[in-house]
Amino acid sequence: MKTETKKFTFCDYLLLFILLYSYFCYAMSSSVFTSSCQLQGQFHLNIMHKTGDVILGGLFPVHFFSSVPDLSFASEPQQPSCHGFYVQGFRQAQTMAFAIDEINNNSSLLPNVTVGYTLYDNCAELGIGFRGALSLASGQEEQIILHNTCVGKPPVLAIVGETSSTRSIAISSILGLYRVPMVSFHYFATCSCLSDRQKYPSFFRTIPSDAFQVRAMIQILKHFGWTWAGLLITDDDYGLHAARSLQSELSLSGEGCLAYVEVLPWDKDTDELRRIVDVMKQSTARVVIAFVHLSHMINLMEEVAKQNVTGLQWLASEGWTATGAVLQTPKFMPYLGGTLGIAIRRGEIPGLREFLLQIRPDLHHNNNYGNSMVNQFWEFTFQCRFAPAPAGWLEGGGAICTGKEDLENVNTKFLDVSNLRPEYNVYKAVYALAYALDDMLQCKPRRGPFSGHSCATLQSLEPWQLLYYLERVNFSTPFGDQVSFDENGDVVPIYDVMNWLWLPDGSTKVQNVGEVKRSAFKVEEIILDEDKIFWNFESKKPVRSVCSESCPPGTHMVRKKGEPKCCFDCIPCSEGKITNKRSNCPEDFWSNPQRDHCVPKKTEFLSYFEPLGICLTAASLLGTFICTVVLGIFIYHRRTPIVRANNSELSFQVLLSLKLCFLCSLLFIGRPRMWTCQLRHAAFGISFVLCVSCILVKTMVVLAVFKVSKPGGGTSLKWFGAMQQRGTVLCLTSIQAAICTAWLVSASPTPHKNTQYQNDKIVYECTVGSTVGFAVLLGYIGMLAVLSFLIAFLVRNLPDSFNEAKLITFGMLIFCAVWVAFVPVYISSPGNYADAVEVFAILASSFGLLITLFGPKCYIILLRPEINTKKAVMGRGAEL
Repeated sequence: MKTETKKFTFCDYLLLFILLYSYFCYAMSSSVFTSSCQLQGQFHLNIMHKTGDVILGGLFPVHFFSSVPDLSFASEPQQPSCHGFYVQGFRQAQTMAFAIDEINNNSSLLPNVTVGYTLYDNCAELGIGFRGALSLASGQEEQIILHNTCVGKPPVLAIVGETSSTRSIAISSILGLYRVPMVSFHYFATCSCLSDRQKYPSFFRTIPSDAFQVRAMIQILKHFGWTWAGLLITDDDYGLHAARSLQSELSLSGEGCLAYVEVLPWDKDTDELRRIVDVMKQSTARVVIAFVHLSHMINLMEEVAKQNVTGLQWLASEGWTATGAVLQTPKFMPYLGGTLGIAIRRGEIPGLREFLLQIRPDLHHNNNYGNSMVNQFWEFTFQCRFAPAPAGWLEGGGAICTGKEDLENVNTKFLDVSNLRPEYNVYKAVYALAYALDDMLQCKPRRGPFSGHSCATLQSLEPWQLLYYLERVNFSTPFGDQVSFDENGDVVPIYDVMNWLWLPDGSTKVQNVGEVKRSAFKVEEIILDEDKIFWNFESKKPVRSVCSESCPPGTHMVRKKGEPKCCFDCIPCSEGKITNKRSNCPEDFWSNPQRDHCVPKKTEFLSYFEPLGICLTAASLLGTFICTVVLGIFIYHRRTPIVRANNSELSFQVLLSLKLCFLCSLLFIGRPRMWTCQLRHAAFGISFVLCVSCILVKTMVVLAVFKVSKPGGGTSLKWFGAMQQRGTVLCLTSIQAAICTAWLVSASPTPHKNTQYQNDKIVYECTVGSTVGFAVLLGYIGMLAVLSFLIAFLVRNLPDSFNEAKLITFGMLIFCAVWVAFVPVYISSPGNYADAVEVFAILASSFGLLITLFGPKCYIILLRPEINTKKAVMGRGAEL
C-alpha cells in the first residue's frame, strides 16, 4: 500500500509563523508586566491554625465520612462535605497542638523559635487528604509575589500524617519529589511498601511497618504452636501487602501455613460475607488472622453472629485491636472473647488532659466548612449548634452553644488519656521534627553538611534540609521510649500484645498481656504473661490449630499432594530415620527398633577382648616369648659350633627382628588411633625388612664361603666380612625407613569410621592413606624375600653336613607363600577382618621363619648335643 506524503504550502508556513510570533509576544509581555501568581481556587477544608516562625502541617481524620460530588467535567465541581465527627481523630490533632505548645514553652528545645501549625481534616478520604497536602505544601495565599531569586520559608516545613497506607502512598509520592518530610503515625499507614526509599524518599513513620507486624504475628503463632490459620484482609494496600508479607514470611520461616486467604468486601455484601463465613466454618483452622479495618470487621461479625460460628481464636492486627469498642458488646463477645491482637505501643503524655480541658470554641466563626474544628467538636460533644442555628433546629428542641459549657461535666472519650496509642505516635512525630529542626539550627558555620559546608538558616529553610537531620534524629520520650529512624524511615519497632477479656458480669476489658520488640540483634522477641490471658474456650487453654497432627513415633511426614506443607500423612520411618520430622539420626547414631529415637551405633574393631583378638594377641606374645627363649639358648650356647656356624651375630639380629615382628602385630589390635595407624605399618615394614635383610646377608655369606672352598675363590670372602654384613643390613633397612617416612609425610594413614559395610554399625579402621606407599612397602619386602629365596635355592645342595641354605630356602618359601596369599585375602576382607588377616600373615610368616631357621638348631642344642661338634657341623673338618 503506497503512503501519501503531505506537502506544506506557503500559507501553512505563514500561519505557523504567526502563531509562534503571537506566543512569543505573549510570553515576553507576561515576563515583563506580570510579577505575581494568582491562586486559581481554594479548597474549603476544616482547619486549625497557629502562626509561628516555622509552620508544621498536619492531616487528621476529624470526620469519618465525606460526600464527594460527581465530576461531570462540564462545570466547576462543588466542594466536598464531611460528616460523622470522629472524636479520636480530633484528639490526635489536639495532641499535635499540645506537643507544639509544649515545645514552644521549652527553653532548651528550639530557643527563640516559635513553632506554629496548620492542621487539616482529611475526612478519611483520599481526594480530600490529597487536596489538604497540596494546600499545605503550596500555601493558600491569594497572590504570590515573584522575586528574582527563590528564597524564603515554605508554607510548611513538614507534614504529620497521613492515616492510611493508600493516602500515604499517593501523597508521599508527590511530596517526595520536593523532599518535603512526611511523618505518619497511624496504624493504617503501615504498608511495608512505604519503606521503599527510591519511591518515597521523604516518608517517615513513628509506627512500625507491616513487615514487623507480620513477624510479630508469626512470633505469636510460633509461641502457641499454631501452624494452621486463616487470613482475612481488606481490599487495599494495607491488607494486600500484609497478606503478601505474611505468606512470604511463613514460607521462609516454615512456622506455619495459611488455610485460606479471603478479601472482605468494602460494602456490606451479604452474599460475599456469607460465603467467607462458610469457608471459615468448613476449614479445620481454628485461628483466624484479621488484617482489616474496624468497619469491615463489624460487617463480618454480623454474619458470624448470625451463623453462630464459635470456637475460633481471633488474632487481630493493630487496625482494630485497641479501637474496637463497638465490637466489645454482648452480641459479639461470645465470638470475639479471648482475641489476641497487636496494638500500637501505649504511651503517657503528662499534661495532655489539662490541655484538652482548656479547649474553647471560636465564637466569631459560624459552622461553615473552613472554620474551626473546635466548633464542630463542641457541637458534637454538647449536642448544640452555634448561632445562627440551622433552620428548624430550635423548633425541634435543639440547644444553642454558648461556648461556656464545661467539658468535665460531659461523658466523653475525648478526655480519656489512659490508652494513648495513635496520639503517642503523633507526640513522637512532632518531637522528632522539633529535634531535627533544633539540630539543624545549631549547625556551626563552615561546618555544615550541605554544599560548601554551609548550614541552613531560619530565614531560608528548605524542607530537604530538614530531611537530612530527620534521618539522623535520636531522642527519648518522657515515657522512656527511644525514637530514631532506620535507613527506610521506619521507627525502632515495638508492639503491645492485647487480650480481649470477657468478664463474668458481661463487661469487657482490653488488657496488655505482653510485648513484641526488636532486640539488639535485630530479631523479634516476644514476652507474654500467659497467666493473664483469657481464653474463650471451655478448657480455658489455647486452642490447637494444626492441619495434621504430629506423626507418632516411628513414622514420618509425607506431604499431601496439592495441599500446603502443614498437611501431611504419616508413614513408617525407614531405618536410620526417626519421628514425625523424617530426620536422619546423627552420624554415630541409628534408630531403635521402634523408630522413635536414636541410639548409638554399635562399634566394631579388632579388640583385645573378643575371641579373635585374644587368640591373635596370645599368638603374638607366644612368638615373642619363644624368640626370647631361643635368644637365651643361643646366648648361653654361643660358643658351640651350631651357634657359631654362618655368623652368630646375624642369627642374633634375626631373632631380635622376629621379636619385633611379633610385637608389631599388637599395633593392629585395639581401637585405631592416629599414632597406631601411623606406627603399625612403619613398624611392620621396617621389622620385616630388618629380618629379611639379615637372612639375605646370611645366604650371601654361605655362597661366599662355598666359593672360597674352590680354587681361585679366596678373594670372595673379603667382601663379606663382619663390617660389610652390618653395612649391608643397615643400608637395606634404611631404604625401607626412607619409604615409610615419605609415605607418612605425603599421605599418612589415619583412623576412619566406616559405615559402608552396615548402616547400623561403625567399623573403626585405618585407611592406608596412600595405596602407592603401602604397595611400595610390601613390594620392597617381597623383593628382598624373593632374592633371598633365589640365592638360598642356588646353594641348597652344598656338601656341608649342616647346610643352613636348605633351611633358609624352606623358610623363605613359607614366607613368600604367606604374603602372596595375603594380598587378595586382605583386599576382599571387610572392616576389622582386614586387620586380622594382616596380623595373621605377620604371625604366620614370623613363626615360619622362626621354626624353619631355629627349630633344627635348638633341637641339636637341647636334644642332640652329641652332634653339636665342629666335625659334625662342618662335615669336612673346616670351621666356617
